[in-house]
Amino acid sequence: MYLYPDNLKAKATLWLWELRDVGVIGVGLLLSVFALAQLRFFVPIVLTAVYAFLAIRFEGTSILDFIKNAFGFFFGTPQTYKWEMNL
Repeated sequence: MYLYPDNLKAKATLWLWELRDVGVIGVGLLLSVFALAQLRFFVPIVLTAVYAFLAIRFEGTSILDFIKNAFGFFFGTPQTYKWEMNL
């Protein structure tokens, strides 16, 4: 099911992910299955599954967006506050 609403202004989505996320998850799964079959290495498939979970979008936002914004707020950009006394 391919959705492209809002008069072609919104980002394209496929089920619960944006198309970019679907591409990242697909390539990650392909590499993860190769690593699992050839090297018996489970870490890439776990990381791909975690990314797929964090990238699920509801009402235009995802858990990954929230984590990025929270990290930027608390650690990325310095916060400055001004208090002025208006007389």
